[in-house]
Amino acid sequence: MLCKTGSRIIKLNEVTRLEETCSRLLSFCNSNVLKEGISVHSPIIKLGLHDNLFLNNNLLSLYAKCFGVHKARHFFDEMPYKDVVSWTGTLSAYVKAGNHNTALQIFDSMLVSGQCPNEFTLSSVLRSCSALGEFQYGACVQAYMIKQGFDQNPVLVSGLIDFYSKFDYTDEAYKLFNYVENHDKVSWTMMISSFVQDQRWNQALQLYVDMIEAGVPPNQFTFVKLLAACSVLGLHCGKLVHAHILLWGLKLNVVLKTALVDMYSRCQSMEDAVKVSNLTPEYDTLLYTAMISGLAHNFMFEKAIVAFREMRISEFVPNNFTFSSILNVSSLTFSLELGQQIHSRVVVAGLENDVSVGNALVNMYVKCSDNIGDALRVFRGISLPNVISWTSLIAGFAEHGFLLDSFHLFMEMRAAGVQPNSFTISGIIGSFNAAELLPQTLMLHGHAIKTNLYKDIVVQNALIDVYARLGMLDDAWQIVHMMSHRDAITYTSLASRMNQGGHHELVLSIFTDMYNDDIKIDAFSMAGFLSTSADLGTMVTGKQLHCHSVKSGLGKWISVANGLVDLYGKCGCISDAQRAFGEITVPDTFSWNGLISGLASNGYISSALSAFDDMKLAGVKPDPVTFLLVLSACNNGKLVDLGIEYFQSMRETYDIEPQMDHYVHLVDILGQGGRLEEAMEVIQTMPFRADALIYKTLLRACKAHRNIPLAEDMAKRGLQLDPSDPAFYILLANLYDDCGRHDLGEKTHKVMSEKRLRKSPSQSWVEIRNKVHLFVAGERLHPQINEIYKKLESLEAEFKNHRYHQGMGVGDSYYHSEKLALAFALLNTPSKTPIRIVKNSSICKDCHNFVKFVTHLIDKEIIVREGKRLHSFRKGECSCTGC
Repeated sequence: MLCKTGSRIIKLNEVTRLEETCSRLLSFCNSNVLKEGISVHSPIIKLGLHDNLFLNNNLLSLYAKCFGVHKARHFFDEMPYKDVVSWTGTLSAYVKAGNHNTALQIFDSMLVSGQCPNEFTLSSVLRSCSALGEFQYGACVQAYMIKQGFDQNPVLVSGLIDFYSKFDYTDEAYKLFNYVENHDKVSWTMMISSFVQDQRWNQALQLYVDMIEAGVPPNQFTFVKLLAACSVLGLHCGKLVHAHILLWGLKLNVVLKTALVDMYSRCQSMEDAVKVSNLTPEYDTLLYTAMISGLAHNFMFEKAIVAFREMRISEFVPNNFTFSSILNVSSLTFSLELGQQIHSRVVVAGLENDVSVGNALVNMYVKCSDNIGDALRVFRGISLPNVISWTSLIAGFAEHGFLLDSFHLFMEMRAAGVQPNSFTISGIIGSFNAAELLPQTLMLHGHAIKTNLYKDIVVQNALIDVYARLGMLDDAWQIVHMMSHRDAITYTSLASRMNQGGHHELVLSIFTDMYNDDIKIDAFSMAGFLSTSADLGTMVTGKQLHCHSVKSGLGKWISVANGLVDLYGKCGCISDAQRAFGEITVPDTFSWNGLISGLASNGYISSALSAFDDMKLAGVKPDPVTFLLVLSACNNGKLVDLGIEYFQSMRETYDIEPQMDHYVHLVDILGQGGRLEEAMEVIQTMPFRADALIYKTLLRACKAHRNIPLAEDMAKRGLQLDPSDPAFYILLANLYDDCGRHDLGEKTHKVMSEKRLRKSPSQSWVEIRNKVHLFVAGERLHPQINEIYKKLESLEAEFKNHRYHQGMGVGDSYYHSEKLALAFALLNTPSKTPIRIVKNSSICKDCHNFVKFVTHLIDKEIIVREGKRLHSFRKGECSCTGC
């Protein structure tokens, strides 16, 4: 009997030892996620331990980790006994697998079974509620927590904070956080994360300070969230948080390294990002992706490509974000070859259907390929294109000039059930630049109002821009006045379009509007206002803007500095233009172009060409605009052979293909130099179809050299292309008159009259005491018009006394706009103050002589600008060549 009992005890001890062994094996395999642990399942059954709840729960966990939720569910269903651990393990497996609906069904079954959930069960349920958008279900779960006394449980408090944050109820999450006492590091970190997610960066940082004062040590995830906030708050905050990581002695693992690299790269401190990445040898896909993205964000494109190659060599598999980042590099560098190589790797990786990669591919082909069909093919391959996909494609079609197609894609997008956002609407509207697209613009305007996108400032600014571009200024201003708030883009865009439309005198009033709206003038706004002042020739206003740019620090921006060079050059203050240029640390192409333009337009031809040589010596490559300026300088200086040489060097030396404007300048150079046949040969052999402008240019040269046959041919050809341009008739009629063929001149004027063609009225304007005064030929409405005519009469009398009247015309020229502007300026400016007049057309010979004679009588500098050319009159002389 004793033997039998001892035998049973021995067997019992053996089973216990085996049970312990199985338990240890399962625990070890669970900790290390080893599939081999499942082999223990068989001996457990053989030993009759299949009813052991502890072993079964371990097996359940191992099945879920190694073989997925379906195997785990099968095992769970066969378990004879289940406790809260069993239910929670199965529910958690479904949550991790992203099958949240089933997770909630299991939770319901658990409650029906009478099993009471614990904090871990409820935490998983809250995650599913967040993922499914089930706020009411989550609220019921919270009520259950309170009823069961879980309201102070730190695990569930963290879960609830995350739950409320996911529904954008950050304030409610913070109230809950303040209600609970004795938070652990998880709940502190979760609340910091909520503030970061809600873009309340400063509050996130303050909460970290409170956490330290409460004596709760942060962990790596706390710092990951704080570093995300510092990416916005700036480099100083980022370095402080980095110092705290060192202070707390946290191990610099790959997670922290990735967060630090991301922060430094977003703060444009890529050197620090690289240093951090090299502190330890550990790398992973996410860290490489952060490096590639940061290098691309900081325009270090070659290094980004090198990092991608290193990643491949290190055998780390790129993910969708890696491919998106490197495709962004190819888009920014316009490298189609690189983009195609990455595309092939995307296909091999099986990510061509991924929406983020697909969006990056669409953007790459839009930017790099001349064939918009490449982008369309990629787009059609995206399984579920989102609003970004559609917006990228629509913008691409617009950029390639397929404006109606972009609008049709917009309609297709809506039909597909994808709702456009403000960037979709503003992108299409921003591309519309022709009056015939007004119906589509109005339709998009209406859609924006119906969908409430109209309240978005991005859409409002786009509408203002398109209406101003189409000359509908009243409509543009109506939107401005309706906006709840305006920004710098609102006014800068409006000013730019008004400037382009020739409404210069109205643009400067926008500066006052910005001041009244308390909107800070930025570099782009300042550059725009300087451009307006330059076009208007408003020197006083320009100097005020210059002072403002110095005081505000905007003068350091190269766009503002270039604007100052342009302003002073166009106002005839070439020494100030050179001084502004000299203050630019590293002049770019625009800087040099502004200097060359200013020198050439003020008659300093040799200095302008010397500046061009200096530009080349400085290593700055000329662009097509540079050559337009150089050719114009050669034309003004009558340097025919040098102009031809520069034209030929464009293609031969600089690989710049001459465009129509360059050919117009070449024809003008040859024509004004008397080489009319060569000019005609250029027109006949150029790779473009001749336009009306080039015929008009040669016609003007024919007039100068009194070549009637060629002039008649040019007029005929030009009128075939633009029959409504009166300039052909006027130039031809004047040529006939100059050659003594008054009969043909009268006949030409008669034909012009029969066709009801009229020359655009000549306009001149002058700035007096910060106000622009505009004059047209024959002006009668100006408040001082009587005084102006009396001044002109007194000047005429003075001319006669000094015998300056020979060669001066009377009649119509007596009322030309520049004469009226000059008389007005003489009446309203101090004796030594220079007068600056801007004219919208060429100054006639009579008015040119008139201004010269005025400076004989009055010791005053008078500057008249016609287009891009300036005439500086002083002591009876003009700066222009040959006067």
